[in-house]
Amino acid sequence: MRKLKLQMQITLDGFVGGPNGENDWVFLPGKQDPNALKDIIDIAAGCDTILLGRKMTTEFCAHWENVVDTQPDSPWYPLAQLMVNHRKIAFSHTETAIPDRNLEVENGDLATVVQALKNQPGKDLLVYGGANFASSLISLNLIDEYYFIVNPVAIGSGLTIFKERKILELESSTAYLSGKVLNKYVVVWC
Repeated sequence: MRKLKLQMQITLDGFVGGPNGENDWVFLPGKQDPNALKDIIDIAAGCDTILLGRKMTTEFCAHWENVVDTQPDSPWYPLAQLMVNHRKIAFSHTETAIPDRNLEVENGDLATVVQALKNQPGKDLLVYGGANFASSLISLNLIDEYYFIVNPVAIGSGLTIFKERKILELESSTAYLSGKVLNKYVVVWC
């Protein structure tokens, strides 16, 4: 069975976005690290399908398509190629179609659809969010592995993805010169 992996940027104080979803803290000057980017690319390369919430789909797709179409010399280009070429499924209660490359819109029951996707052959599934969508997957106990990129910044308030108690086990941790840390967790108890 395929695993559902959640990869998210997170602050030291546990937020995945500012109060209005701001994420300017992710790309602080001098805080990028090529080794961190390599590890993010490796996670994405181990998957063949990306799950997205409707609210972030348009911006997510437009960003990565812009990198592929206009920035072939960017260090982000290899990741952008994966983001554009992977199958993407946007979950929505209101939209039936969103124009984009390799994008499908799913209106069915979240738990039922994700469980069916996990049972299909192929590589693992990767969730890129947003916060409400990730929170729904967590609450339904659908996430198998958590990849949190902890940024060396605290923002004081903002969006969180955990609405109830979860006990996770740290499986690996990689610190980067930028001060960011990639922590991989697996579920111990829901």
